[in-house]
Amino acid sequence: MVYLADETLEKFIKEDVPYLDLTTWILGIGEQPGAIRFFNREKAVLCGTEEAARIARKFDLEVKTFFPSGTQLESETMVLEAVGRAADLHRVWKVMVNILEHASGIATRTRDWLERIREVDRTVGLVTTRKGFPGTRELATKAVLAGGGYPHRLGLSETVLIFPQHRAFLAAGNRPLAQVVAELKEKACEKKILAEAESLSEALEWVAAGVDGIQFDKIAPVELREYVSELRRIQPRVVILAAGGIHQQNIAEYAATGVNALVTSAVYFGKPSDFSARMVVE
Repeated sequence: MVYLADETLEKFIKEDVPYLDLTTWILGIGEQPGAIRFFNREKAVLCGTEEAARIARKFDLEVKTFFPSGTQLESETMVLEAVGRAADLHRVWKVMVNILEHASGIATRTRDWLERIREVDRTVGLVTTRKGFPGTRELATKAVLAGGGYPHRLGLSETVLIFPQHRAFLAAGNRPLAQVVAELKEKACEKKILAEAESLSEALEWVAAGVDGIQFDKIAPVELREYVSELRRIQPRVVILAAGGIHQQNIAEYAATGVNALVTSAVYFGKPSDFSARMVVE
């Protein structure tokens, strides 16, 4: 699964503890031994325990127990326990619980969406865009994987997807689309070439030009089903994705259109999973 660099974890820590934990320092309780235990208050797909454990160890806490990311949790499960000085327990408390809550929230939504899709068609995938909140992509991607989804594009560097915005500039060069696609396949011979289309006619142009896949943007499910049927008749092996406007209420309709996968950013946003952090004196 996704590896988060120490630099990322240090940023999480520094954001919450820029200098010291003033409250614990003033109270004078920092040297007392204790334990912190994290429990989920509701059913969830767990994510972020590996990062939480690494943060705990950075403060010399001993991690006694933790469940791995991807674990399906019933409510009131102790997912992680760490022991050490009270000063260190309080410094990591909020950082750890924030990671667990936000990552598990994404993982849980992803699993929920997948279950809705599989009730309709088990062959349809769920892939997520790079439109998450800036600075959270690593953890969000891990959470999607923990929930059973996959990243659509992690960045601009590893995939070829031609948008209408690209085509606006291509039009200025007056090159035939077939020539453009042929050049792309020559220059990036190990990559699939995909193009986004906003209509059936545009998709048919790209398929005739030789692209490997079409991503439809903001097409209603009824129309999309017809588009998929027509494209499959012409080119049965073309990959077809649906993106834009897909949400929890219409995901089943989109899953029934015959596309290969649904593309979304919606799972990134929503209510975090609810976790509690309970401390005890050892």
